[in-house]
Amino acid sequence: MRYKDLKKLVAEGEGLHIEFKRKVYYPQKILREVVAFVNTDGGKLCIGVSDNGLIPGLKYPDEAIYMMEKAMEDFCKPAVTYTIYRVPIPYTNGCEVVVFDFEPHPQRPIYLLYKKNTRVGKAYVRIADKSAQASTEMRKIMKARANEKDVLLQYGQHERTLLQYLGSHKRINLEEYAKLVDISEKEASTILVNMTLANIIEVKPQEGGYDFFVHGRVGFKA
Repeated sequence: MRYKDLKKLVAEGEGLHIEFKRKVYYPQKILREVVAFVNTDGGKLCIGVSDNGLIPGLKYPDEAIYMMEKAMEDFCKPAVTYTIYRVPIPYTNGCEVVVFDFEPHPQRPIYLLYKKNTRVGKAYVRIADKSAQASTEMRKIMKARANEKDVLLQYGQHERTLLQYLGSHKRINLEEYAKLVDISEKEASTILVNMTLANIIEVKPQEGGYDFFVHGRVGFKA
C-alpha cells in the first residue's frame, strides 16, 4: 500500500470496513474492532491515523505491531489472519502508518476472550462505524454457516405469520416476533435462525439490536 492509497482510504472516513486508531495504548480495547471485522465482512484497522482523518503516523511502528500481534494471539479465538501494510508518511522523520487488513473469518464466530488462556469471551460484529456484541441468533447463524450445516425447515403457521407481517412492516426483532405469534423467545429464536439459514429472511445489526427482513432474493408473498 502506497501513501496515496492510504490517503484515499482515510478520505472515506471510518465506517463498516475502516477503523482509525491514533496509537496502540491498550491493545485489548482495539481487539473489539478486530473481532467485529472478521465476524462481519472484513476491514482495515489503520494505526497512526486520528479520528479526524489526520495522518501523523507512528514513531515506533514495530512496537505497535508487536503489541497488536501479541494481543490477538492471546485473546482472539480461533486465531485471526491478516495482512500488514506499513506506509511511510512523508516529511515526518520516519513515521509510518500500520494497516492491518482483515478478511472475514471462515470459522466464525470469533471470540474476544475475557482473560488469557480461557474459553469464555464475547463475539462482536460491525454496525456502520461501531462494533457491537453479537446476539445469540447471530452467533448461531455464523456457526452454522461456517460448518455448512444443513437446515430442516418446518414451514407452518408461525412461519407464515412472520412472512405476512414482514410483507407489510418490512422488519421485526426477536421480542416483537415472540409476542406476535405468542411463543417463548427461545422458540422464536429457533424459527428466526432456521429461516435465516434457509435464506428466506436475513438479519441485519441495527443500533440497539438486530432486525430481521425478508431476504432480498425471495420473490414471493406469504
